[in-house]
Amino acid sequence: MDYSIQLYSLRDITGDNLEGALKAVSEIGYKYVEFAGFFGHSAEDVRKMLDKYNLEVSGTHTGWQEVAENFEETVRYHKTIGNKNIIVPGADLGTRQKLDDYIAMYNEFEPKLRAEGITFQYHNHSHEFYPTEEGYEIHAELEKRTNMMFEIDTFWAFNAGRDPVEMITRLKDRINCIHLKDGMKGGQGFSLGLGEAPVAAVRERAIELGFRMVVESEGLEPTGIEEVTRCFEYLKSLEK
Repeated sequence: MDYSIQLYSLRDITGDNLEGALKAVSEIGYKYVEFAGFFGHSAEDVRKMLDKYNLEVSGTHTGWQEVAENFEETVRYHKTIGNKNIIVPGADLGTRQKLDDYIAMYNEFEPKLRAEGITFQYHNHSHEFYPTEEGYEIHAELEKRTNMMFEIDTFWAFNAGRDPVEMITRLKDRINCIHLKDGMKGGQGFSLGLGEAPVAAVRERAIELGFRMVVESEGLEPTGIEEVTRCFEYLKSLEK
């Protein structure tokens, strides 16, 4: 299996040394990366780094404002680095008005991105599965009211009391990548295999469904590189 790594997992170095982070994850064995910011680097420079370390982009975590307010430049940047999945890493959708406004924005820009060969996705945390003060669940509304694709963060879904295996199966036609992540109920993250989320079962189902798996580990214990190395070693142990 070839895995992607969410570079937020190496946030202790990416801001100062993005190339060093890319070099490190390539040496560990990751084949794809999911960006969480570019830290002032041009698209051309990022493309050179990716080529140098034989990496491909599985997606980026990009705020919806970048799409809505700077569409042409955002598209140019992402096409230059070879990204086909722009994933919004969460949004404030806690009132009906904010939800309606977000859906209107999505419905305007999703077809424009699709015409450029780029999907426009949404990445959940746990709060999208809890009722808002106005009585609706954000994720359920996005499912019902849009054709949106979802990057399911399987740990945050688990943390919210959902079965991530059931969820990715039910939404399989609206998913091309998931976050593979571990931790404890309550929200504390751990390296894969060290928490209580059903990582092995999620991985098995994701393989069956043909999804790209993006590893994310937030603990920085004791460093990001060491943490994502443990994650990769755990995944390789499941293949034996």
